[in-house]
Amino acid sequence: MALFEVERTVRAPAVAVWERLTDWPAHGGPVPLTRITGVSVPAEGAGARFTARTGVGRVGFDDPMEVVEWSPPEAGRAVGRCRLVKRGRVVLGWAEIEVYGPEAGGGTAGPVRVVWREELGVRGVPRALDPLVGWTARRVFGRVLDGLLRAPDPAG
Repeated sequence: MALFEVERTVRAPAVAVWERLTDWPAHGGPVPLTRITGVSVPAEGAGARFTARTGVGRVGFDDPMEVVEWSPPEAGRAVGRCRLVKRGRVVLGWAEIEVYGPEAGGGTAGPVRVVWREELGVRGVPRALDPLVGWTARRVFGRVLDGLLRAPDPAG
């Protein structure tokens, strides 16, 4: 499996950044050819589930995920951390989203550091291609992260 990491710094309150990055349906916007379906209620917290459906028409695959760790940033804690495990037959691995903010829960705007770390495997793709998978994923998810961070504040 390919391990990659994407890091960004943004000027916004840590809680607003967290809300943008954990708004699972919003991930369908910047992820190419993907929409998010089957979002559980509640959609946040450990145990939440959703599926990223990637494809065109009937040709594609599902990437079901489950949140296994949920620790939002809040007053007194400068780090928020979410860990997802991929539960599908095609895409394997896990992803972590970390939000580091000096105010963590306060209303001031950053700077906030975001780290997206993921171990990604695709069933049937030889391990020898892991460097290419990692290189490609780093670029794609860098754009995804940029798109999510530019999104309007979910709180309005």
